[in-house]
Amino acid sequence: MSAPFVTQLRSRAEPVTVGMPGAEAITVRVEMPEVWDTIKMVSSPNEPIVSLKVAAIEALFPVGEFHDDFVLKLRGFEVLDENATLSQIGAVDGSILLLTHRRRRPVR
Repeated sequence: MSAPFVTQLRSRAEPVTVGMPGAEAITVRVEMPEVWDTIKMVSSPNEPIVSLKVAAIEALFPVGEFHDDFVLKLRGFEVLDENATLSQIGAVDGSILLLTHRRRRPVR
């Protein structure tokens, strides 16, 4: 099996590993427009979304905000149940997730 397209796109050099990926690990790309940065994340499809979200915030936006201030989106829709797993929300190998602030912020 070839690597997913998401691994060929620009992101930080080292992927962030969440949980214990094992043999069935999938690679997803998490983008955060507020910092104009992306990361690759390797995780088990059975990993809860909340652990992926917390790890992404720590890697992309380590300024000390709460993870409740952010929302994770897949295919443009907010992931409402953060206790659901990656496979339950429909994420597959190569999916792209958007991590952004829950509320719009004024431009200064």
